[in-house]
Amino acid sequence: MDGPERMDAIVRQLRDAGEVHVADLARLTGHSEMTIRRDLDRLAAQGVLRRVHGGAVSLLPRGQEPPYAVRARQATAAKKRIAAAVGDLVADGQAVAVDGGTTAAEVARVLGGRLITAMPLSLQAAQALSSGRQARILMAGGEVRPGELSFTGPLAEASLDAMRFDTAVLSCCGLSVADGITAHDLGDVAVKRAAMRSARRVVLAADSAKLGRVTMGYVGPVGRIDTLVTDTDAPDDVVTAIQAAGVTVLRV
Repeated sequence: MDGPERMDAIVRQLRDAGEVHVADLARLTGHSEMTIRRDLDRLAAQGVLRRVHGGAVSLLPRGQEPPYAVRARQATAAKKRIAAAVGDLVADGQAVAVDGGTTAAEVARVLGGRLITAMPLSLQAAQALSSGRQARILMAGGEVRPGELSFTGPLAEASLDAMRFDTAVLSCCGLSVADGITAHDLGDVAVKRAAMRSARRVVLAADSAKLGRVTMGYVGPVGRIDTLVTDTDAPDDVVTAIQAAGVTVLRV
């Protein structure tokens, strides 16, 4: 396992068991106990776990999403392919709302080099858009959500309600035909709904791990999406059901 794969394996063990032991993780990953201890120290600094003698215990509450820094290391290749495909759906001159989250940040990096007008819904997306030096950026404002650095609250919602976008590029925490688009944070739910209201077209960028998953906050029905861009690991049965709801699905 390389570094990101090893860290992901540790986080999975934490979520499944609630605690991990250095010796067990060394056997699981094929790396030395010294390497595992360094990994645990990094995850402790990110607020994922608390170090104890011989291992660590989870600080990830059940039903809540892992920290942004952890998610940013997951499915990185798939997210880059998804971002490139979303970029192909956006024409120069369009006005685009770009959601928060790790996949949306990858989309923002692609769109930053395009001649578009963009409203980023997180500080990460704003930074990624600005690095391309081509996109015109309009800031939404609102309260910055700790850790995620996404914008929430009435100011963010009002900014979106005042605009009309050609495309809203959204991310999600879960997507299923039965339970629709879902997110962990209720403030994030309200912002996503406002972005959907303001756009003529909704593109959902979500890696295959999100498909079939349901989280607490309901954003809207699957049929509210125009196009889903996901990766090739998306299950055929789930994709077929989403397509039956009238959604165009691109697997990249």
